[in-house]
Amino acid sequence: MNILIQIAYLAASILFIIGIKMLGRTSTARKGNFLSSLGMFIAIFATVIQVEAITLVDILICVIIGSALGLFIAFKVQMTKVPEMVALFNGFGGLASLTVALADFWLNTQEKGLQVDQITGISVAISILIGGVTFTGSLIAYLKLNGKVSGKAITFTGQHLINLLLLIAAVGVSVFALTDFSNPTFMIALAILSLVIGVLVVIPIGGADMPVVISLLNSYSGMAACATGFVLNNNVLIVAGALVGASGIILTQIMCKAMNRSLINVLLGGFGQTSGSGNQADGPEIAVKEVGVEEAAQIFDSVSSLIIVPGYGMAVAQAQHAIRELSELCEKRNINVRFAIHPVAGRMPGHMNVLLAEANISYDKLIEMDEINDDFANTDLVFVVGANDVVNPAAKTNPDSPIFGMPVLNVEKAQTVIVTKRSMGKGYAGIENELFGADNCLMLFGDAKQTITKLVGELKEL
Repeated sequence: MNILIQIAYLAASILFIIGIKMLGRTSTARKGNFLSSLGMFIAIFATVIQVEAITLVDILICVIIGSALGLFIAFKVQMTKVPEMVALFNGFGGLASLTVALADFWLNTQEKGLQVDQITGISVAISILIGGVTFTGSLIAYLKLNGKVSGKAITFTGQHLINLLLLIAAVGVSVFALTDFSNPTFMIALAILSLVIGVLVVIPIGGADMPVVISLLNSYSGMAACATGFVLNNNVLIVAGALVGASGIILTQIMCKAMNRSLINVLLGGFGQTSGSGNQADGPEIAVKEVGVEEAAQIFDSVSSLIIVPGYGMAVAQAQHAIRELSELCEKRNINVRFAIHPVAGRMPGHMNVLLAEANISYDKLIEMDEINDDFANTDLVFVVGANDVVNPAAKTNPDSPIFGMPVLNVEKAQTVIVTKRSMGKGYAGIENELFGADNCLMLFGDAKQTITKLVGELKEL
């Protein structure tokens, strides 16, 4: 039986690896998600059959309750709210690691009176520390995304020093805990410290910088799960946690590069203090040229190539279905339509991909920034829907700009650019967008969904 269980764990680990690999491409992501889920089912089944019959009943009850909640949330949550759901689920993963590690430590040292070895003790401490930070940090991220907590960076004097002192205190408490396993006070104190650190690390991060935060917290949840695997001596949990932790760190690095930030800046909790603060150099006032729906429709009708650039404004307006209708209408007019996806557009990695896929827009039309940037110069029309800083030429031309060096989409090189947004509000960097004052840029103001719907109506009449 033990051999069969280990084989099941190995099969689950292989499915995890294949699944994560397939998640790297939009065309195979759905199948990759299924294979990963299958691997998790196998891992859970192999674990459950090892427990006693009495405990098995309790576990099955929890599985049924958890599955019911998961199905309810999956069906109820709108696609625009997926970043909030991901942040919340990251937090649950951290909380699970914290509680399992603490419960196992309590059971062995307090109830059974066993002497825990140092490796297990260190694993327990790591699980509690990272799990606690992940839980409260993810909770703050969820509240920021949900608008229940201000999305702006919340800072105060000496914030970094306090975070450092708390981290040193957490390490100190962990050392004391490892020298006296009979006293549970130290582990409980470590859990409290980790929960506080999680809050203080995430509150200075602006709500618009959540792509990096979510991927980093996802990595934290994986590392916590990996440490918990050592606590429970469960191989598949170690492998799964390591995969999530490593892939999360890699994704975080990609996000940092896409926003011209350093990983150290994120880890110190300072990421976002310059973003969304609104006190950066605003630059000169920009004179914009406004266009109406009717005139915009005539421009769409006259082009042969179109690139649509979605941003967070599209998610807020829930305009993805209207955009799909617009793209289909343009394709019927023999217009080559593609979508340019910036890595940090939206509030989580792949946010735009998820929304557009939900609107049944073909995967092969979603082109990453590096692959499409050279094509803007040969494009008749670029339609920017709710994007701001990711299309700001200042990132390439203005050394004094807070986003200088950030890779952006070369939309200004197209023959004509139409930007639809509610107002001239600034992006998370708090600066004017030089694109809006360009000679080839026209502003189409209004709610994205309503404006695009009117635009489609006008096009049908032409």
